[in-house]
Amino acid sequence: MNKLLIALLALSLSGCVSLPTLRKTSPDLPAVWPPTSPLPLGEGAGVREQRLQAWWTQFNDPALTLLIDEALARNSDLLLAAARIEEARSTLGLREADRHPEAHIGGNAGRTRATEKGSFPIPSPINNKFQVNLQAAYEVDLWGRYRQASAAARADLLASEYAREVVRAGLAGAVAQAYFQITTLDAALLLTRDTLNNRREAVDLYKLRFDAGIASELPLRQAEAELATVEAAQAELQRQLRQQETALALLLGRSPRALTENPLARGKPLRELTLPPTIPAGLPADLLARRPDIRQAEQRLVGAEARVLETRAAIYPSLSLTANLGSESKALSNLFSGPATLWGIGASLVQTVYNAGRTEAALKGEAARQEQALLAYEQALRVAFKEVLDALVANRQARESEAAESRRAEALSRAAELAGLRYQNGVSSYLEVLDAQRNLYQAEQNRIEARRVQLAATAGLFRALGGGWHPRPETSLPAGRE
Repeated sequence: MNKLLIALLALSLSGCVSLPTLRKTSPDLPAVWPPTSPLPLGEGAGVREQRLQAWWTQFNDPALTLLIDEALARNSDLLLAAARIEEARSTLGLREADRHPEAHIGGNAGRTRATEKGSFPIPSPINNKFQVNLQAAYEVDLWGRYRQASAAARADLLASEYAREVVRAGLAGAVAQAYFQITTLDAALLLTRDTLNNRREAVDLYKLRFDAGIASELPLRQAEAELATVEAAQAELQRQLRQQETALALLLGRSPRALTENPLARGKPLRELTLPPTIPAGLPADLLARRPDIRQAEQRLVGAEARVLETRAAIYPSLSLTANLGSESKALSNLFSGPATLWGIGASLVQTVYNAGRTEAALKGEAARQEQALLAYEQALRVAFKEVLDALVANRQARESEAAESRRAEALSRAAELAGLRYQNGVSSYLEVLDAQRNLYQAEQNRIEARRVQLAATAGLFRALGGGWHPRPETSLPAGRE
């Protein structure tokens, strides 16, 4: 009866610790995306899923696909994320091992000699001792402490895997954006070279007319100034192109030597890059569930909740079981005989009575970390939803902008042609021709940039929708927790 009272007293003391109340969450998302823009995802849910996983193939440019594949295989940030996964996997192995018994086997042998001249002389001063022993220990997981520790480690492992997928998706998007920028600079340089040829021909023509005395010096100097302007633009474009190539090579994980020795492969020209087909908006808003950053935040929340339960289980008594089985003998020949056998079993029940509030402080700390993980999860949802909405708007505006810039360039091309005819017929001055040519050159540059913006907006929409990775089926967006 006394032992029972002591056990009940220990349990009652554990109940004196105040337990925090954990706040739960439920994602508040609309049923479908607002109809602000078409989505370039193809047709059918299965096709959409497949196209999201390798969205860059939708541009039908083998060079872009090869570059992204190279980056996914060699990028340093991605390799670092993979190393963190292995670290998390080893931690999970340690937590799983805590849930199982632990056994040790050992043996020892010794030979000692006692004094024959002491107070108690013994007949045989030399003594042999041989021992083999198997010891086992197991802490019964009565309150789920080790089970929750294992669950927290498993959530950390999943979070690290999703963190790698966040890096992977971001890397694919960054490579695509850099590739589009390089392709745009190539197109701008091609336009500038053609413009330079036209400007040089104009300078040569007006120099001949000036030397022949049939034209004034003003058109010649104006043509030379326009030629110098285009030459300066060409130098600036070349500088930007070299810097962009270096930045892309760094994303690919190439060595410093390869940055200078191996030029980047070129694919299709800018205007030949295929834009993915579009379908009307109306996809379910829970498409956010496939984003790796959302799943990473979710698993961090799962791990934080498991650690709260793990810490709470430490309040209650722990039950440990021990056992040993062995053999001991003075002679090696008798070591495994029946009379040499020894064994023992035991059990211990331990309850913390007083530790100056250490357990309660630890529990409050884990509850605070769970609240932080919950707030981070809710913030990740809001940020993801905003990114998708912004990407939808950017995609629509980019398409409209490119169409407008194309119409503007076509109109200015005709205007430049008419201005040349007016000057040749003596109706207007050469200044009107220069203005028309300058406006046309700028319009063509704007059309090239608008094309890049449209490609970049499409890639941004794919990334915002969670494209660029292979979703894991075992996790999903939580609709609430018990």
